[in-house]
Amino acid sequence: MAKITRVWLDESEYECTMCGSCEAVCGSVFEVPEKMVIKEGADLSLKEEIEEAAKGCPASTIAIEYENSGKRNNPLIDRY
Repeated sequence: MAKITRVWLDESEYECTMCGSCEAVCGSVFEVPEKMVIKEGADLSLKEEIEEAAKGCPASTIAIEYENSGKRNNPLIDRY
């Protein structure tokens, strides 16, 4: 099982809609004061919750990196 090593907001294609779904799914990692932010010191071992939040993002702005690959992964397409 691949380990998440980085999570970030990627608005290169679409902007965060500030819907708060990521925070509802995984509030210990995501926060939506205005735009989504990753909490400082977030627990990236919450793999299932982070992936669920990314899958549920209507704008697909949650980017995930696995195993220090340097690549943005999409949990809707990629399987780990």
